[in-house]
Amino acid sequence: MARSRSSFLVPLGFSNPWLLLLCIWIVATGADRLWLAVDQGIPAWDPADYLNSAVDHGRALGLLPGGGWPGLQQFLHLSPKIPPMASLVNGSAMAITGELPDQAAWVLALWHGLLLLVLFLWGKALHSPALGLLAALLAALTPALALLRVEFFLDLPLTATTTMALWLLWRWQRASPDGGQYHQSILAALGVAAAIMVKQSALLVLVGPCLWAGVSGFQQRHRSLQVLMGLALITAVILPWLHQNWVTTIGGTHRAVLQSAAAEGDPPPLSLGSLLWYPRLWQQQLGVVPPLVALGGLAMVLHKGLVSTRTGDGLNCRRGWPWLLICTLSGWFFITLSPNKDGRYIAPLLPLLLLWLSLFWLVFAERLQMWLGRYCSSALMVTLLMAAAAHTGARRMGAMETTATPKALPQLVRFLRRTTGDAPITLLVLPGSAHVNEHTATFYGRLNGGQLLGRSLGDSPAHHHLVLDQAEWIVLANGDQGHHSANVKRLSHAIRQDGRFQKVGSWPEEQESRRAGEQESRRAGEQESRRAGEQESRRAGERLELWRRAGPEQGITIAERFVELAQGLADGPVGLARFMEQIGPMHQLDGHFLYQDQVHAWSGQRLQTDPHAADALWSLAAMAILNRSVSSANHWLLLLEEALPHNPWPTAYRAAVFLTNWQAGPAKQALRSLTPAQQEEPLLRALVDLAATLGGDLPRLPALHRSLQGAIEQVQEALSEELSPDTPEGELSPAPTRASGNHGFSVE
Repeated sequence: MARSRSSFLVPLGFSNPWLLLLCIWIVATGADRLWLAVDQGIPAWDPADYLNSAVDHGRALGLLPGGGWPGLQQFLHLSPKIPPMASLVNGSAMAITGELPDQAAWVLALWHGLLLLVLFLWGKALHSPALGLLAALLAALTPALALLRVEFFLDLPLTATTTMALWLLWRWQRASPDGGQYHQSILAALGVAAAIMVKQSALLVLVGPCLWAGVSGFQQRHRSLQVLMGLALITAVILPWLHQNWVTTIGGTHRAVLQSAAAEGDPPPLSLGSLLWYPRLWQQQLGVVPPLVALGGLAMVLHKGLVSTRTGDGLNCRRGWPWLLICTLSGWFFITLSPNKDGRYIAPLLPLLLLWLSLFWLVFAERLQMWLGRYCSSALMVTLLMAAAAHTGARRMGAMETTATPKALPQLVRFLRRTTGDAPITLLVLPGSAHVNEHTATFYGRLNGGQLLGRSLGDSPAHHHLVLDQAEWIVLANGDQGHHSANVKRLSHAIRQDGRFQKVGSWPEEQESRRAGEQESRRAGEQESRRAGEQESRRAGERLELWRRAGPEQGITIAERFVELAQGLADGPVGLARFMEQIGPMHQLDGHFLYQDQVHAWSGQRLQTDPHAADALWSLAAMAILNRSVSSANHWLLLLEEALPHNPWPTAYRAAVFLTNWQAGPAKQALRSLTPAQQEEPLLRALVDLAATLGGDLPRLPALHRSLQGAIEQVQEALSEELSPDTPEGELSPAPTRASGNHGFSVE
């Protein structure tokens, strides 16, 4: 069967595959824009978080209002947990399309276009333009990918870049003269680096094929240099970001993968439930029609042996399918190994499955042409494609939020923006639901150069007193409180009863909510009117309230508390545990870190009168560590070593700063000043062993293992004692109070 007979995709008068590919992209984009125009939803947790990251990077590049270039180090810190490439592209596109959710979604059409282009080129190289077009068409009709085209996740950019990386890697690893060229190795390396810089989970899809290609390349002398050059290029692209953010990346990955998996009850890796987790979703993700038609083609292959790599024998396929099989199986296996399971995490594997489905669709189409003739078979295949499109369209309609009721959170944020202007405001959002959360509040609070940040605090009773004493603007809800509802309800009740707060307003506004309900009632029939009324009643109980502090703050301020906590670092593990436990809630209350300006000014005044003032030096050193400024932290800790010659902890923190900056040599040098008795402290012993091991003393690994266990136990014990048995519920155990200072703080 010649490849030219697979012609059911070519309408009358259109024989240019590039024009057909463009038409597929335009029609899919038009359907997406129509869906977005009708949908009334607002960004939920993850989409709002990714939109905020795009705004961060767009502002840093000077493309969006409200920001400017912060310097390279601070720029790299804008993406502490997930690499910045997608945010850079998205933020740059938002400068053209606009910042509103539907405007920002235009960039998803660009990522979708990249995916379709790569699928077409890969399918064309594997078999023919017909297979490439069919793969692109099925990708446009796939329910899972269709959803990602209208939801601002990173999964569509990740899918497009990983597919591109695997295709470029295949082009290089082919036998000469088709592969093995220097420009192919450079492009493959850049593709791999780009995918990883979109999201580090790209490694799950890329690690197997990269190892296969690398090992194969090293077996050929003329490709060995290309492998080394590719590794160097990938490292050069990834290293600057990873060097600045590896600690937060590890912490974020631990929370997002391990802790989330445990909280959601996902099956353990390598269990039967884990191995079957994603295959059982493929019918839902790929639709019903494409897999069924492909199964028909596969049955024909198994029965008749219609697929061959020999020219003129059966459905001629070029070499490259074994590579696709390696990529498919490897990607499925490593994604399955991830403890955290979510349907969209398998998205990078779907284009590879679509290439396989497209092959069997062509087998099915070729056999139909033999049985029914060209025109009848083409009509049937087009009908099947239309059925697939209808199924995906129905799924998309089911995911659409069409209620005309105004969304309360954007209304509330717009009111607060009008009230406060562009002042740096931190808005505490107590409810935690899909559309009422801190990320969504931040997104609407920063539109058009705004500086309003949403933050969340209150799910733990230990933080309630901080909210009551320090929070200024708070969002409460009357209805469902979302996650941690019991604690949030308790805190909400305390705020409403606290005379230091007053209610500013509630949303949706009564007039707009009533108008929306009347519109729904007019559209509905008599039976549906009753249902609309019930829905309106439920929404009335889900109103949001804005509260503002009316009375003075009680207790010490955030700046004063920070000075106390910083001084506690002099006590070693106990002070370090207290600092780690309490700095997070403080940053939720002050999202702009305005307290740091106060602490910096106060510390400068203290040092003018007393150059060896330990409280000021500890405060400046702690701020430098939090801001990941190695040179500044080293400077202030050196001054603390002079001011406190018998205290080992300034030296320990200085060594830790060097180690986090991958400077084992300076860390070893700093730790040499510790006395033998001081080195018996578990945490200090672990630092000494870690610095020595990273500095090349590998025989010290067993000692490092033992000392790290002791250090972890010491810090965990200190953390467990943070809430002492005598502390009332809802209060953190206080930091030890020092002597009073003379510059506006009640601590020294």
